[in-house]
Amino acid sequence: MINIQNLTFGYSGSKRNVFSQFNLQMKPGSVYGLLGKNGTGKTTLLYLLCGLLRPNKGEITIDGDVVSEMKKQMLEKIYLVPEEFMLPSMSMSDYVKMYKPFYKNFSQEIMDSCLREFELEGDLKLSSLSMGTKKKVLMSFALATNTKLLLMDEPSNGLDIPSKRQFRKVIASNMNEERLMVISTHQVHDVEMLIDHVTLIGQEKLLLDSSMQELAEQYTFGTNPEGEVLYSEKTIDGTQCIARRTADEPETPVNLEMLFEYITSLK
Repeated sequence: MINIQNLTFGYSGSKRNVFSQFNLQMKPGSVYGLLGKNGTGKTTLLYLLCGLLRPNKGEITIDGDVVSEMKKQMLEKIYLVPEEFMLPSMSMSDYVKMYKPFYKNFSQEIMDSCLREFELEGDLKLSSLSMGTKKKVLMSFALATNTKLLLMDEPSNGLDIPSKRQFRKVIASNMNEERLMVISTHQVHDVEMLIDHVTLIGQEKLLLDSSMQELAEQYTFGTNPEGEVLYSEKTIDGTQCIARRTADEPETPVNLEMLFEYITSLK
């Protein structure tokens, strides 16, 4: 669905590119976790994917449509939930009425279901809501658009613990084989039960592009690994390790925080 070929991008006035000859493919039916240190270009990549920024060189296509050409049939497939945003001073019903015509597959049923899950009732006045509640409203609308590509930048920021649980539930409930979700986050514990593919970026390049299943088959995570130890760190539960998984060793849950530290330490 998404094909990034030889992408080079840098901001005007900067001496360093954010991406150089960057290549990546993303397929529908998966929730991608977009990870990376601060300043490595996670938000920039999301903006490039939806056409808010344009490559200096290279090309990004979605279902064969070049993103930078901003064609209607391509734009109606994409929705971006940014980390920071403002909602207009209007009621939620007026907001939905104004913006849903841009998305031909919009579902009021999904919108209502998400709002119920977030425990939001009535025709809310958007300007009077807290940032956390505004984020719940926008995520509900985003899921209701039924776009094939849904991009989310730090979606769990500003949510309390119960709301994070609700967030995971509404995302999982509205995922399907035709949809592709990309979640850029630093809060890996908030999303590690959701994502099934990890995309880790570093300075100008791709550091890791692998499914969670592939990672579980390749590595073991824990205190007493049988294979070659690749990385370790001390915790209150003892020394935690990443090791190469041996043929007869059972799979262990992937520890994304440790994996992040291990992969970035190699580069």
